[in-house]
Amino acid sequence: MVAIVVACAVSLTIALLGTKVFIRFLIRREYGQFIRQDGPTAHFTKRGTPTMGGVVIIFSALIGWLVGNISIQRFPDLSSTLLIFLFVGLGAVGFADDYIKISRQRSLGLNPAAKILGQLIIGTVFAAVALSFPNERGVTPASLNLSIVRDIPQLNLARAGIAVGVILFILWANFLVTAWSNAVNLTDGLDGLATGASMFVFGAYTIIAVWQHYQSCAVQVINVSVCYETRDSLGLAIVASAIVGACFGFLWWNAAPAQIFMGDTGSLALGGAVAGLSILTRTEFLAVILGGLFVIIVFSDLIQIGVFKLTRKRVFRMAPLHHHFELLGWKEITIVVRFWIIAGLCAIMGLALFYAEWVAKL
Repeated sequence: MVAIVVACAVSLTIALLGTKVFIRFLIRREYGQFIRQDGPTAHFTKRGTPTMGGVVIIFSALIGWLVGNISIQRFPDLSSTLLIFLFVGLGAVGFADDYIKISRQRSLGLNPAAKILGQLIIGTVFAAVALSFPNERGVTPASLNLSIVRDIPQLNLARAGIAVGVILFILWANFLVTAWSNAVNLTDGLDGLATGASMFVFGAYTIIAVWQHYQSCAVQVINVSVCYETRDSLGLAIVASAIVGACFGFLWWNAAPAQIFMGDTGSLALGGAVAGLSILTRTEFLAVILGGLFVIIVFSDLIQIGVFKLTRKRVFRMAPLHHHFELLGWKEITIVVRFWIIAGLCAIMGLALFYAEWVAKL
């Protein structure tokens, strides 16, 4: 527990103090946000606000993770290192996207194909390594089983053959990485919305990883039916806690009226971390509930596009969903706070289901 608290405290402190310094640097370089012309008119006042704040979130979480491990004199484990690789790698893709936007003063960054290719390369490396390097008990960071709250043996991708199973897993992992990174990216449309919602999700994952650490099959000898066959849960808890701290510190400057935006640098990194945690903690489908707000916002966009293509009519005044409420006349801060409440309720519901499954097995 010491490492988890240290990781959160260190990342929070760095983000809280470092974001101000980064804002000054971005202002001097005139690296400001470009606002799309077809968005809500209230957003035009945000033009020129410094962006790429995700750099601070990533850096703070990375240092928090390292210091957290050092505080208990342990080397970073494979699972948490893989998660950090995914987190930083997708952040790099987002950084490239953000830099093109601000340097060319346009709302479009990386070519969509290049952006997807970048996500695909990072996701494939993550997935391939996650199935490698078994520990002394033969457990790898990820498994070929699909999972809800834990692995479901009946849903084993290796039933189609080991080689095919590995390919299917890599495709599945890439789907999750792309889906979650783009979900957080879509949510990052109002001041502080994605940052605050992410805190709830990663806070929930900190609790889940800690619980799995104390109920690990590696140490559970009394009731093996309730133990978790996950690897390096403590390391995953340290990473999740560090990300919570980083988001907390960044939110001080990102809350309305935002003095800095996280940009694609932060949103892609945070979404990738959600996907990575869902795979490494064996909670791939539970994540849909834990990150329910992100899912709702993605579906609002899909519904708008799908219905419009079929009927040429719009379900919402504008998608994603938070912009619909803006055009209805809701104040931005009202939308953000109410969406935070929804994010918190989703996280609580996910934790309740996680615990209920454990109790049911006792």
